Amino acid sequence: MNCKSGLLTFVIGCLCAITTWAQDGPKIKYGKITKEDFELKGVTLDTGAHAIVLSSIGSSRFESDGKELRLVYKVHTRIKIIDKNAYDLATVKIQLYKGSDDEEKLQNLKASAYNLENGEVVETKMESKNVFTDKQDKNLIARKFAVPAVKEGTIFEYTYTVSSPYFTYLRSWEFQGAYPVLYSEYSVGIPEYFDYIQIPQGYEKFISSKEQTRTTMTFRSESGGAAGPTNLTTVTPAVTIYKWALKDVPAMREEDYITTTDNYINKVEFQLSSINWPDQPSKPIRSSWSKLMEELMKDENFGSALGNNNGFLGDVVDGLVKNAKTDEEKATAIYHWVSSNFTCTQQSGVWITRTLKTIFNSKNGTTAEINLLLVAMLKKAQLEAYPIILSTRNNGYTYPFYPLLSRFNYTVAGVNLGDKFVNLDASDPLLGFDKLSPQCYNGHARIVNEMATPLDFQADSLREQKFTSVMFGKIENGMLEGSFQQRPTYFESYKVRKMIKSKSQDDFFDAVRKSFTGEVEISNKEIEDLKALESPVMLKFDFKIKLDNDEVIYISPLFTEASRSNKFRAADRKFPVEMESVFDEIYSFNMEVPEGYVVDELPKPAIVKFNEDEGIFQYLIQQQDNHIQLRSRVKLTKANFAPEEYPSLREFFDHIVKKQAEQIVLKKKK
Repeated sequence: MNCKSGLLTFVIGCLCAITTWAQDGPKIKYGKITKEDFELKGVTLDTGAHAIVLSSIGSSRFESDGKELRLVYKVHTRIKIIDKNAYDLATVKIQLYKGSDDEEKLQNLKASAYNLENGEVVETKMESKNVFTDKQDKNLIARKFAVPAVKEGTIFEYTYTVSSPYFTYLRSWEFQGAYPVLYSEYSVGIPEYFDYIQIPQGYEKFISSKEQTRTTMTFRSESGGAAGPTNLTTVTPAVTIYKWALKDVPAMREEDYITTTDNYINKVEFQLSSINWPDQPSKPIRSSWSKLMEELMKDENFGSALGNNNGFLGDVVDGLVKNAKTDEEKATAIYHWVSSNFTCTQQSGVWITRTLKTIFNSKNGTTAEINLLLVAMLKKAQLEAYPIILSTRNNGYTYPFYPLLSRFNYTVAGVNLGDKFVNLDASDPLLGFDKLSPQCYNGHARIVNEMATPLDFQADSLREQKFTSVMFGKIENGMLEGSFQQRPTYFESYKVRKMIKSKSQDDFFDAVRKSFTGEVEISNKEIEDLKALESPVMLKFDFKIKLDNDEVIYISPLFTEASRSNKFRAADRKFPVEMESVFDEIYSFNMEVPEGYVVDELPKPAIVKFNEDEGIFQYLIQQQDNHIQLRSRVKLTKANFAPEEYPSLREFFDHIVKKQAEQIVLKKKK
């Protein structure tokens, strides 16, 4: 957002932009609310919604104040509150950008609430004291306001204008959100001097249009210095007006096994690709990934700090690597020192807000600050290290073909060790060397180097395995005895470590005990490899299960590992299924039939395949004499599934749930 019109050698005098257009939706006017508006006649859209967006209309136009050209963004939104669960909608935040010599300005802000009282519409206007300013960092300011007198049944509306000198920041528009929308519209008027890439997305079908008109623009072309001669030029550029609209938009609901609904809501985004002033060569604006990375490496809040000598790191780094024999040993020592000595204050962010020396001395920082310090220390050890920027799963996808820095929200480190490139996140002390959180596996990422090397952190490449072994033994004093041993997946192990760190090992095993059905005793509890952060842990314990009836014993051989319900509950699904990883879960069960009992019922073996070779469920069980042996395996070879694959995926897990629910039945011998 650091490209401003003042960088060019033109002073714009006047631009008469088109500011009216035909509306396909409801024609609303600020302040015009009638009693009938409260009734929502004919509206059947999501009757269980806590609020309904009646109308949300926005526009962006290029206008002039007689001195300079500005990008003017206007919003008018009207919402009806159904119940108290949607009161948060009445608090609105508007982000504004402030550069070194200019800033975005909020203008014409007004808001009102309307309530029916004694059959009459009563308006309560927002006062200026309800508007607050919150400085988020040196460049971002949030203006917040709260609409007064909002209660169940209230209709409220607000309108405002943002005047911006930053042509790179043509604002996006979201047509869909957590509440149903009766009508949403956005129009953009773009003079021929600007080329923007348009990036629309969403599953609902847009009502869209495109029309072209011409307008008169007057500007002065400066041919000399600040006091030199100028030429007054008048042109009539073509202005193309694009409009997108949606009617009766359903609410976007959170679903299981999805990265974020932000990837699928209907919205449109823009990226300025070039500015083409008359009689001037075209000026590309951040047209490539390599140019974006070049800017990042020069930025004082990112890469420039890495180019300094950073002599203050010398003694610590030298001490850490003095006994290391390989580059990997050097990197491992530095990584573990940073991860164990620094506290993360914020698990997100791309930029640093303090110097590396301040971060080093304070022993805390954001994810970006800790990981950029890690890069600096790796470089100090003469290792080839770089920052890596990515977008976490809950932040949404980045676009590989469009260098939009705003899509990224996370910085990690990378180091080249010759035969492999290792990714590191020292902001989390429970992650091992060469381990990133599943949140980082969200597709496209970039190494911040001259080549802007792309990386592809796909969930399909994250392969998680779990091995579980259960043995049932004798029955004594009305208790069925057995032992449990499990090597969970790496990230299940991470959760074990996290719980034990925040609570205790006893608390962890107490939660395990409560996961059983019925009365259970646990003993000989043990967790191996708890501090070996690069490996999964090993859980071990013995158990005794109290029997309700020793005449007939029902045993669920999958124990606590059975899938008790289908993780895909909905009958149909509009969006892809996006799991965190590929998984392979192997379970073995062994049992000697207790003396005095016979097997009355035994489940039958079964094998179910998903899409031939993309998944398999095995349930192999057999009895030999008094020994029962079961091996169950659930394996998927990919983590992401298209919507059209959902019915078969749901059916696959239906088979698993039903089979794993089957029991072994033992009866006492007569």
